[in-house]
Amino acid sequence: MIPTRTLGTLQVSALGLGCMGMSHAYGAADPDEARATLEAALAAGVTFYDTADMYGNGANEEFLAPFAAAHRDEIVLATKFGFVNDENARPVGIDGRPERVAGCVDGSLRRLGVDVIDLYYLHRVDPQVPVEETVGAMAEQVAAGKVRALGLSEASADDIRRAATVHPIAALQSEYSIFTRDVEDGPLQTAREVGAGLVPFSPLGRGLLTADRKAVAAALEGNDFRNSIPRWQGENLEANLRLVDRIDAIAADLTAAGAGSDGAPVTAAQVALAWVLAQGDDIVPIPGTTRRTHLTDNLGAADVTLSGAQLAELTELSAVGSRLPQRTLQQR
Repeated sequence: MIPTRTLGTLQVSALGLGCMGMSHAYGAADPDEARATLEAALAAGVTFYDTADMYGNGANEEFLAPFAAAHRDEIVLATKFGFVNDENARPVGIDGRPERVAGCVDGSLRRLGVDVIDLYYLHRVDPQVPVEETVGAMAEQVAAGKVRALGLSEASADDIRRAATVHPIAALQSEYSIFTRDVEDGPLQTAREVGAGLVPFSPLGRGLLTADRKAVAAALEGNDFRNSIPRWQGENLEANLRLVDRIDAIAADLTAAGAGSDGAPVTAAQVALAWVLAQGDDIVPIPGTTRRTHLTDNLGAADVTLSGAQLAELTELSAVGSRLPQRTLQQR
């Protein structure tokens, strides 16, 4: 079974499950396989499930509702608010006004079919609204019994510090992986100072760190968000795949040493996740997947231990190209 870690007062599995791709952003998913993946995750010891109201304009929360109803006492549910979408579920702005918070909480509760949200994040800090005001309104939802703990997503060190003066912050959710290290430049240290854990999303670089060339090629076909990411384009992609070859080589060395779970081969994805897990006991990555095969692979990372030399080599890798489209970065 997967070990547990803590986020504020919440006890969660050391690896959670990001659910966005089950109905949003990465092209068409098989809903039956996604539902089976949720059940398989729980059976394997995953207790932490992440969604947001912006994913499919609420469709992702609705997708999780039957699973949440069947297993409410066994799982920790996290969702987020703050983005404003157009009718096609594309973000067009951020709205963190305090008067909006109660309605967003009630909407998520209704779609998820639950009475309380375990961890409620501000998806992005609204630059037009002092973070203290938004978090103050979120704290009122804790007092009302509709939310158990509060978090921030992709927040700056200053925002984290200011938010924590209003209400305890249990978690900072930010992109974090071997290839994306921005959070180390201030926010991670500040989160630790205020007692918040880190919840890395995209710890596998949106699939780039898996060494699965066929999956990478398939991702670039059709309606997939990654088509717009500079890191996934042309010469950038080729350079990054050469870096992934180095991760794959470490995986091969670990396999030869018998370091895999129950003698199974160690994969690049497991190495990438093991690196994230090794950065601190207060870090709970939430790799997303819609398939049981990928889930099993990801969860095997909990059994992989990297040497000091391997950790150092992985830490030195630096991806080529931005992690997000420029227009998305400008919204932050």
